[in-house]
Amino acid sequence: MNRVPILSLLFCGALSAAEIREESDIKFAFYSAAWGGDTNDSIRMLAHNQTAEAIRLESITFLKEGEGADRVSLHLDVDVPAGGYAEEQMAYVDLLQGDECITRTLAENWKLAEISNYTLNPSVRNLIIEDTDSFRIYQCVEPVETTWVNIASGARHRQEEWVLYHFESRNN
Repeated sequence: MNRVPILSLLFCGALSAAEIREESDIKFAFYSAAWGGDTNDSIRMLAHNQTAEAIRLESITFLKEGEGADRVSLHLDVDVPAGGYAEEQMAYVDLLQGDECITRTLAENWKLAEISNYTLNPSVRNLIIEDTDSFRIYQCVEPVETTWVNIASGARHRQEEWVLYHFESRNN
């Protein structure tokens, strides 16, 4: 695989403020037991602040682009220490509506494992995959707008970026 064009694309994308960024200083992931069955469980959000300053993660808005889908804004107001982590539990909100990839994947009996703004590596979830015929990871992509404030300076940041819907399937 030739890495030069890929690196060039990533570098050019990071320079353009009008484009959706590939990397964020604030990493986050959403989890819910409701995605595995018919429950009304809440959604848990974990955030990692990779900056040297404490921030307040104000909101994450899912910019639903599918037919008949409305944007979904999660108002968080979660303080995340510099280089640290924070967690927030919230009432269930439907983050799965309005995307053909998500609808098709769920219809094919995949299970949603998490939604995050970083790629899921099986080793991160302590999975050792010995039989690739019995386990698959599948992803759908959707744009979001993340808003946070530097607590010390009051500087406000807004960034459009991608989230990945990570689905798992175990074949029997």
